[in-house]
Amino acid sequence: MSRINRQWVVAARPEGPPRPADFDYRETAVPQPAEGELLLETRYLSLAPVMAMYMSGAPIAGRPPLEIGDVIHGRGVGRVIESRHPDYQPGDILHGQFGWQSYKVTNLPADDRFHRFTATDLPAHLALGALGMTGFSAYCGFVDVGEPEAGKPVLVSGAAGGVGHLVVQIARCLGCSPVVGIAGGPEKCALLRELGCDHALDYWAGPLDDDLARLFPDGVHLYFDNVGGEMLESVLEHLGNRARIVLCGSISEYTRDEPFGPRNYTRLRRTDASMRGFYVYNHAAGFANAEARMADWIRAGKLRPVQHIIDGFEKMPAALIGLYEGSNTGKQVVRVAAEREE
Repeated sequence: MSRINRQWVVAARPEGPPRPADFDYRETAVPQPAEGELLLETRYLSLAPVMAMYMSGAPIAGRPPLEIGDVIHGRGVGRVIESRHPDYQPGDILHGQFGWQSYKVTNLPADDRFHRFTATDLPAHLALGALGMTGFSAYCGFVDVGEPEAGKPVLVSGAAGGVGHLVVQIARCLGCSPVVGIAGGPEKCALLRELGCDHALDYWAGPLDDDLARLFPDGVHLYFDNVGGEMLESVLEHLGNRARIVLCGSISEYTRDEPFGPRNYTRLRRTDASMRGFYVYNHAAGFANAEARMADWIRAGKLRPVQHIIDGFEKMPAALIGLYEGSNTGKQVVRVAAEREE
């Protein structure tokens, strides 16, 4: 039976959170690999809030922005089904920039955003979570950029999300205390306590200032920010001396018409604090260490990846829309093709 490459493409620029009309479904012929290339069959696709920003035409770090009709940008994990490259064989598992499609041709090493999945004793879908770019964002951002210290407190926003729920567990593995997570709703806060948070703050319940003052009497020492916006402003009012803020994500800002700037950023000056952003691909030299260490924690039962797997390529748009409705917990993944025994 002939193969068909199913794709989701940009139909319209999102105005605010994405809507069903912003997506278009298309079927094309499966591409054929040239010399030095691989044909990959997509097994799983990742979902992340930043995808709607890419659909809006925002730049994609050194690559042209998406145009109307382009395949939507996104990471996936897949299996080599045809190889014209000497270092890869059919059956190898890779993760990288698949896009929202069921087949992908890539040229390695020219396409440097593909990586071989090496922890083959663990489920392949973890290559989109703890053992892929989501996990690398959590580990490299928190450990290498944040420089956590054992016995020192940590605050994490978006703590029940794909990156955040890993950061709170990494903090526990490294001996940080207390570990405080911020999430929306009692169910997510209950999950955070299961994952080892000493305190889980529900921002749906109202302003956090009283809780932050109570839990951080000496001020926030290290804040890992996945949200930005007004929440970042609130934390800036509670910094400790020489505090560190790591800017990982800003889901509260992706759909704003105008960029949001913290009006109280001068609080950094008062406390000799620092606020530093990071772009995960600039930390590629640390990916192998991050994967190995987190895989060991998973095997030892010290780290529990939370992944919500949705079946069906046709559900990609609805799943992304759901991220903006606060329906996700942990890492959101769509299963495109069933696992196969080789």
